[in-house]
Amino acid sequence: MSELVKTIAKALVDNPDAVKITQVEGEDAITLELSVHPDDMGKVIGKQGRIAKAIRTVVKAAATKENKKVVVDII
Repeated sequence: MSELVKTIAKALVDNPDAVKITQVEGEDAITLELSVHPDDMGKVIGKQGRIAKAIRTVVKAAATKENKKVVVDII
């Protein structure tokens, strides 16, 4: 899952080297914390959060296929 988020985020930003994914295992879900360069934050979130919502939807669909629960947080 983290590779999927990293690939999507790197395609969106101007500074792909600054994209970092941290995976936190919880009891009932896996949390992926996405951090990008401060200048690229708006590109990852999008207008009214549309791009962030789309990223979460894609990851949720992939996680459902593997019977897992994954949450994406943008830091």
